[in-house]
Amino acid sequence: MVKISFTRLHGCQQFRLRLLLSTLSNNPIIIDDIRSDDSSPGLRPYEISLLRLLEKLSDDCVVEINETGTKLKYKPGVLLGGRNLTHDCGPSRSIGYFLEPLIVLGLFGKRNLSITLKGITNDNVDPCVDTFRMTTLHMLKHFGVPSEGLELKIQSRGSPPLGGGEVHLQVPIVHSSLSAVNWVDEGMVKRIRGVTYSTKVSPQMENRMVNSARGIFNPILPDVYIFTDHKSGPQAGRSPGYGISVVAETTTGCLISAEASACYSGGYGVDSIVGEESKHAPTPPEDLGVQAASLLLEEIKQGGVVDSTHQGLLFLLCALCPQDVSKVRVGKLSPYAVQTLRNIRDFLGVKFVIKADPATNTVVLKCVGCGLKNLSRKMS
Repeated sequence: MVKISFTRLHGCQQFRLRLLLSTLSNNPIIIDDIRSDDSSPGLRPYEISLLRLLEKLSDDCVVEINETGTKLKYKPGVLLGGRNLTHDCGPSRSIGYFLEPLIVLGLFGKRNLSITLKGITNDNVDPCVDTFRMTTLHMLKHFGVPSEGLELKIQSRGSPPLGGGEVHLQVPIVHSSLSAVNWVDEGMVKRIRGVTYSTKVSPQMENRMVNSARGIFNPILPDVYIFTDHKSGPQAGRSPGYGISVVAETTTGCLISAEASACYSGGYGVDSIVGEESKHAPTPPEDLGVQAASLLLEEIKQGGVVDSTHQGLLFLLCALCPQDVSKVRVGKLSPYAVQTLRNIRDFLGVKFVIKADPATNTVVLKCVGCGLKNLSRKMS
């Protein structure tokens, strides 16, 4: 019997990314001291839900958790993908937390992935489903992912704390590997699009958000259109809420996104990372529209081919490319992006050359990919 070698890690930091990289690199891991000094030690419900999701996607995946939940042993299996899968993400974290690893893992499965996710669709912690639909999926096309079969449908909305939303994700497999990119020209902004949503509140909330956001955009750019998506009845989930997501499209096809949302949450979130919004009244719609517009202008000002939310995913896709040089330009590196670069180095052995560009206040990164191929589809 072959003895399995485990990589030992400590703490709960970058838990989702570590599991993703462990699965892609087929590198078994042991994580110790998961919130061992916390008043509520061990894994959180959304982290356990992520492990259950990985089990659904994989064959021969082994997950072992000790009694206190402070130690995890994880051995990746063969990625299968599959159709008609369903997963309840629970109310402790939004669907956006699960979508990013799902999208990457779906590319390297044995079969195309088709899965329905249930839970919270929009909150202030993770990227909302609108951002994934309008921006994230489009980014994959730069790496040679076929647009046919790549889709995210929002069946119903779900706001914190009870959720009740539902989305359907389809991801096609890559038949060999991703394509290396030379993506350094962000271009100039030519149009702004967006969408507002509201659940179990007056539709006028959306019009107020649209008017306040357009009040900032229109003096700068004439081509601005923000759609409204009011849900009522079963499609509105189980909690009231509203929000806005805006996207700037440039002349070179880059998409820069920003979002803001508000909810009437009575104690949403059991973890410190989920914020303190439950203690305050929801942000007025006018302020929310101004907030989203201001965030988008700040992202555009920073420069780069993606916004700060997508930097980590961009670097990961570059690292998974064939053994060819990929070159990308981003704005100021976010803390999550820096941690992503470190984990990519540890799991995949890919190092990035980082060079600042003082003329544009941006950063250019280059790497040679690890050459990950989709071997799952060739296995019986």
